[in-house]
Amino acid sequence: MQPIRIGLSDGSVEGSAAGGVRRFYSLPYTAPITPERRFRVPQPVERWEGVRDATTAGPRAPQPDLPANELDITPLMGAPGPAGPDYLTLNVFAPEQDGPPRPVMVFIHGGSFVAGSKDAAIYDGSAFARDGVVCVVINYRLGIEGFLPIEGVPTNLGLRDMIEALRWVRDNIALFGGDPANVTLFGESGGAFCTAVLMTSPLAKGLFHRAICQSGHILISRDPPIMQRLLKRIAGRLRIKPDRAGFLSVSTEKMLAAQTWAMAPSLWFDQKDRQGRDPSFGITRYLPVHGDDVLPLPTIEALAGGAGREIDLLIGTTTEEANIFFVPGGLRDKINTLAALLFMSKALPRPRAALRAYGLGQKGQKPGHVLTRAMTDLMFRAMTRRTAELHQGKSYVYEFDWRSPALGGQFGAAHAVELPFVFDTLAAGIGENGILGKDPPQALADSIHALWIRFATDGTVPWPAFEAKERQVYSLTRQTAAHEPVMPAAAFLP
Repeated sequence: MQPIRIGLSDGSVEGSAAGGVRRFYSLPYTAPITPERRFRVPQPVERWEGVRDATTAGPRAPQPDLPANELDITPLMGAPGPAGPDYLTLNVFAPEQDGPPRPVMVFIHGGSFVAGSKDAAIYDGSAFARDGVVCVVINYRLGIEGFLPIEGVPTNLGLRDMIEALRWVRDNIALFGGDPANVTLFGESGGAFCTAVLMTSPLAKGLFHRAICQSGHILISRDPPIMQRLLKRIAGRLRIKPDRAGFLSVSTEKMLAAQTWAMAPSLWFDQKDRQGRDPSFGITRYLPVHGDDVLPLPTIEALAGGAGREIDLLIGTTTEEANIFFVPGGLRDKINTLAALLFMSKALPRPRAALRAYGLGQKGQKPGHVLTRAMTDLMFRAMTRRTAELHQGKSYVYEFDWRSPALGGQFGAAHAVELPFVFDTLAAGIGENGILGKDPPQALADSIHALWIRFATDGTVPWPAFEAKERQVYSLTRQTAAHEPVMPAAAFLP
């Protein structure tokens, strides 16, 4: 690798170049989150003297350790690295060869709003740079620090971080050969939900021009009073006041322990809205709130009202999303009818009817398998299509339907399986315990990766925009679009 330097407005950085790709790791887009800056809006980058080393990964946002799992999910979530306050940073992967301004793609990682890292192996943007795109991957604040509305603290700090990263891209990306007038924001899971809601944010307006939502949609923001209940629950656990001073008085380790404690399923605590729905289905407690300057309106209302109409949208899901929650550990086969009903009752006003629509009570239908199918549609697939319908700009819907052979062939087209195909990083997901099994199809990665680049370049895809009647959905494996009937889940969702 050859060293390569770039002079930014805040100081010089040294990355590396090899194989036609320039790589710069952990470039700051805000000042470090030192104790005095915790629970504050992101502050301007501090200028530095000399040359900043941008050849290695830096700290990630504070988060709990990964739980034990049959699958190796470290390539998805990132490995623990050096600790430190300088974690609001981003990686840039750019073509080495000079040329006309390149399309820019900015990626927001997932992790249920409590975990993840820009440095996860699967998010290596080298292949995008190799193929003519400037790819940016960002960190942001998570969990309590990023999404809990604490008394006296600005709301939606995680989203504010993302907006600040987009401003950094606007102001700096031309130095890496990128076109600040052609930016695509994309994300998966929690990152896709954030991408969708940022389409409606007045603070993000004009900072990106296209959006790609992988397994995420617009129905995600919560009423502040719902999150206030969570705030009081966590503060009570920590025996602190529910304000900034209270949270600053406990160690990060204790705060993360309480954050994880609050994630545990509970019969006595729910986060349902006035209609009796919880858009996260209990998978996470930490979500953006509406009613502030970031998200003035409930995001589904804002989208339906025309917010983000100027943004082209590519949105889709995997065919068996919820397998990631219920297949590892054999949980899907252990769930009985009562457990399935209790689980669904925490998120929907008519849980039994919803499960019956997916086969509960029918001969030969195991309750855990019914719950998994229902969750796939209720939490992901149906609202993805609804988002495409509500969006007043152009929307295109895809389906990722390649089945991973992991876990004895049971993992299938689970949540997150498409990511190595999008980034063309299949090697990071293979192996005995890899999410892709041993021999995923490179040809499929080639086609999906190229499709994402084509959309980011000029907003085109090889199938019609999604309309409520025609409902054209593109199969990424068959590379054809077809009419998709309305799902049973649609009767139980907004």
